[in-house]
Amino acid sequence: MKRIVFAIAAATGLLFSSPANAVDDVMVVFDGSNSMWGQIEGVAKIEIARDAMENLMGDWIADANIGLMAYGHRREGDCSDIETLIAPGRVDRTEFLEQVRQITPRGKTPLSAAIERAANELAFRDNPATVVVISDGIESCERDPCALADDLNRAGIGFTAHVIGFGLGSQEEEDSLACIAEKTGGRFIAASDAGELQAALGEVSATVATPTEPKPEPEPEYDVSITAPETALAGSSIEVSWRNAVDGRDIVTIVPAGADESEIENHIRVKDNNSSGLRVPGEPGLYEVRYVLDEERRTLASTPVEITEPEVTVTAPETALAGSTIEVSWSKAVDGRDIITIVPAGADEDEIENHIRVKDDSSSGLRVPGEPGLYEVRYVIDEGRRTLASTPVEVTEPEMSVTAPETALAGSTIEVSWSKAVAGRDIITIVPAGADEDEIENHIRVKDDSSSGLRVPGEPGLYEVRYVIDEGRRPLASTPVEVTEPEMSVTAPETALTGSTIEVSWSKAVAGRDIITIVPAGADEDEIENHIRVKDDSSSGLRVPGEPGLYEVRYVIDEGRRTLASTPVEVTEPEMSVTAPETALAGSTIEVSWSKAVAGRDIITIVPAGADDDEIENHIRVKDNSSSGLRVPGEPGLYEVRYVIDEGRRTLASTPVEVTEPSVQLTATETVRAKGDIAVTWQGDTNSRDIVTIVPMGAEDDAVEQHKRVRDDTEATLRAPEETGMYEVRYVLDEGRRTLARAIVEVVAEDAALDTGGSLDVPETAAPGETVQVGWTSSSESDRQRISLARRDQADFTWIEAKKTDNEPPLMFTMPDEPGTYEFRLLDLAGPIVLSRAIIEVQ
Repeated sequence: MKRIVFAIAAATGLLFSSPANAVDDVMVVFDGSNSMWGQIEGVAKIEIARDAMENLMGDWIADANIGLMAYGHRREGDCSDIETLIAPGRVDRTEFLEQVRQITPRGKTPLSAAIERAANELAFRDNPATVVVISDGIESCERDPCALADDLNRAGIGFTAHVIGFGLGSQEEEDSLACIAEKTGGRFIAASDAGELQAALGEVSATVATPTEPKPEPEPEYDVSITAPETALAGSSIEVSWRNAVDGRDIVTIVPAGADESEIENHIRVKDNNSSGLRVPGEPGLYEVRYVLDEERRTLASTPVEITEPEVTVTAPETALAGSTIEVSWSKAVDGRDIITIVPAGADEDEIENHIRVKDDSSSGLRVPGEPGLYEVRYVIDEGRRTLASTPVEVTEPEMSVTAPETALAGSTIEVSWSKAVAGRDIITIVPAGADEDEIENHIRVKDDSSSGLRVPGEPGLYEVRYVIDEGRRPLASTPVEVTEPEMSVTAPETALTGSTIEVSWSKAVAGRDIITIVPAGADEDEIENHIRVKDDSSSGLRVPGEPGLYEVRYVIDEGRRTLASTPVEVTEPEMSVTAPETALAGSTIEVSWSKAVAGRDIITIVPAGADDDEIENHIRVKDNSSSGLRVPGEPGLYEVRYVIDEGRRTLASTPVEVTEPSVQLTATETVRAKGDIAVTWQGDTNSRDIVTIVPMGAEDDAVEQHKRVRDDTEATLRAPEETGMYEVRYVLDEGRRTLARAIVEVVAEDAALDTGGSLDVPETAAPGETVQVGWTSSSESDRQRISLARRDQADFTWIEAKKTDNEPPLMFTMPDEPGTYEFRLLDLAGPIVLSRAIIEVQ
């Protein structure tokens, strides 16, 4: 939206004569300076302006945003007297005119400041802005309006000032106001009376009503240069360098000389580089390498390059066998991605069939087509796909023979030989007689061999063994083979227990990957369930299904999955019993026995009474045993010990077991220093893998931190944590990690005094060798009490020095010469027990 400001001094009729749709925002800057009391033809200038406003306001104001600014109307001699009376917006006609009538001229003419403020209120730096100034005099506040106009013009994106000089008194005044218009590209008109004022306002109104185009910004100047070779071979890559890159997405391109500035052909982005390789076009001629600004696609620098025709020759054998690989050489490579191809003689120049890339080589192998005929080996530049050199090659039919047995058993492997290999990827295949030429079924690659084994189809019938060249998939030779049905028998027991393993034998193996399987009687021919591969064997063990019923043991050839022989087997339910104690402690191990093992991988498990038939929890495999230990769950309740056959996971026998809660008692040191030793004892229904642990009070029931296994012991020592606080020593059942007993332990600071039936009074510190006084109290009646001095880490009942407590306190002790942490202890040797402890630092 273009913003327009009208500054009115003597008359403002022009303001409202423009069409409403030509004005977006209108700011009326009304001259309220004292000079407005001057008269023209006996009428004060202020009255002319007010009358013009009242007479010329039309209906168009309903669709326009109008604002009102005045200056010099409030205070005499004040150059800051500028006020926005109405901000631009929809206004009420009566209110607007009332505001104008209340303006009374008093002060100075801060013309520059008013124009500057109007420009700033319209954000002239971000939007086009027009100011129309109607003044009856020049600047009176010691500013240069001409210099201001120059500054506004340079700072704004489309600032224009139109100036009307009304009733001016000298040429100097006209020149001063005219400069404002000249500097900003506006118009200056002088008016000497009300009529000329109306005419001048009409001219400026027409100018303002016509939107002005923003002044185009000058294109920035860049100091970019580019360098490339003067000549280059068609299709090659040349090294191009540039200086003073503008943006990483700018483009270096090569185009025909004189091409449009925006044309881009082979190109690269400059990125953070100052040089790079550039692919040259494939056609000779005059070209230009250009540096193109990505923004606007404008060429900033260019240099000419003449592209010349490369001299290339290519050499190949005059004749070659269809489908073979020939050695091709060329005089030199223009570009590593150029192509050596073999195509029919006279093919289109851009035709590419079997081919290689030249890379950095001067020779390479090239696959010859599979059809005989006249061909050309060509050197084709990748850029533009144009042939630079060619040589003729006659492709001839290879003489080939293939040999195989006249007959073969279905699914067997036969030995096939051939006279010679044309190419290592050629194929030996066996297909039905008369099959399509490109049909491939069971097959091998010839590689460098002249013979190999080939798998025969699983269906009897007439077949052909063919030598097929891989290039074009065309048979060069074939020989017939009759595939016959093998004579096969399979033997197995008439009956077998569910889940057991039976011995199965067969007359002979057709192929090592053939299958012996047991399936329900009448199952589909290709159904495979429990099975083994025959390999080179004639017998093997086979796992029987877990469900009773009628089954068949079958010999199935792997090729085609077809049954050659079968024998029936009745699978019966084993008679089974399992024995376990009627009750057991939670987490303990019980002895379980069973009548006999059906299969070594069958399972003895203990599960909640009534659990699903295939549920397995704590368990063992029966192996070759008839009994074993079984871990009982950690939660009390009713359970079942079951014998489950592994095949099908079905329960054959079970017995109930009631799991009861163990009874365990636990004691631990009640108070201990941080990192000190905690004495723990337990008794009751224990298990060797159960755990004694210390955890923060309130930890989860299954929490285990520092701990020991109980094994066959009844006591252990745990290290107290470093952090002080309340802890629990717990006895935790290993099975299910459930807490059976607990004791509360308070961990105090490492240097805290500990009293458990007595107290000590000692200094906190002492110097090396200093004699200190130790006092005590004791609740013990024992006559074997001692005060001992020990190192902090010494065992409780070892010491540096100990003294009897036969006499009244205090006792005197001489401290060691070595600095460190020591401990006085009140000992009752009759216990033995430590009644009190106190730390002393020697320093």
